[in-house]
Amino acid sequence: MTADDAHSDPARLARALIAENSFLTLATADASGHPWASPVWFAARGLDLFVWASKPGARHSRHIAENPQVSAVIFNSSAAPGAGSALYLSAVAALADESTFVEALAIYNERLLDRGLEAWDPAKLRDPARHRLYLAVVSEAFVLDDRDERIPVR
Repeated sequence: MTADDAHSDPARLARALIAENSFLTLATADASGHPWASPVWFAARGLDLFVWASKPGARHSRHIAENPQVSAVIFNSSAAPGAGSALYLSAVAALADESTFVEALAIYNERLLDRGLEAWDPAKLRDPARHRLYLAVVSEAFVLDDRDERIPVR
């Protein structure tokens, strides 16, 4: 599916971008508004929930603790200029808590297994382990069309 398919079925293009790519670029800002962008390996439930594992001390994780408003973009970085498509997201992010951890871990591990990787043991994502699960609930999404315009995904 290409960027010129964005108008006919933007959700289909968004799902294709999610399926074809392993990393998203997560943009965060601290409480003062200082920005930071980080690539994170992600998993998704549809178009509304994205999950990743990060260290709580990482800059983007500290930013989320201060300011949960995030944005993200998923794109094929090997595409030629003007030939690629992208999925843009606005979301609210948080550290997975006890009420969201089980679902987030299932989403994350399913993607790992689909990619031929080993599932994470829940103990490796809980205190005192180095990493935790984070999630982002999407509030708006757009795909990039072949004319460099953003098309809303519903």
